Amino acid sequence: MLNSGQTHAFALQFITNNTEPEKVLDSVRSVLDGGCRWVQLRMKDAKESDVVALAWKVKELCKSYTAVFVIDDYVEVCQQVDADGVHLGKNDMHPREARKILGDSKIIGGTCNTFDDILKVHTYVDYIGCGPFRYTTTKKNLAPVLGLEGYQEIVWRSRSAGINRPIVAIGGITIDDIPEILASGPNGIAMSGELLNAEDITLKTQQVVETIERAL
Repeated sequence: MLNSGQTHAFALQFITNNTEPEKVLDSVRSVLDGGCRWVQLRMKDAKESDVVALAWKVKELCKSYTAVFVIDDYVEVCQQVDADGVHLGKNDMHPREARKILGDSKIIGGTCNTFDDILKVHTYVDYIGCGPFRYTTTKKNLAPVLGLEGYQEIVWRSRSAGINRPIVAIGGITIDDIPEILASGPNGIAMSGELLNAEDITLKTQQVVETIERAL
């Protein structure tokens, strides 16, 4: 389970979207300076050795800001560098197997697009990444978009079934979307492009953090 500090950090998750080490480190440093305290290193299709090398650097950077550091997909890398946890997509290792490898001390997040997806993984994960909110070019093989009504239904069905895992919204979200999304039920927001494409990443992150805090 997430501890109190991690639950607070959970409100804004930054997901990297590059494999060039210096660009990744610059973006991570910028969002951390802006107040983000949760970083997910996402390097799909990269060599594991490259992920390991960069993960060590991102981990140290996050540590200096007391930020949560999660690695997308690579369970063994999470274990090797002693990251805080791992995030698993629907086509990655099943969270059940990851839990066997990582134990109960690590954070495990799982991507879900439907309530049925949540039923399959909620026992093994600490939080659920739910989306996409709208179309995004950041991810290949995009699942059907949810929109506000999709979040309302999924959150309602989950809570009605006694599933209380935190849910983070993801997928094409802009700062203007945040109040309505959080009002529809999710507990946090994950962002990539909205921050990375900003002229001033740190300033945009500060604005996003403030918007989330007002909405929660």
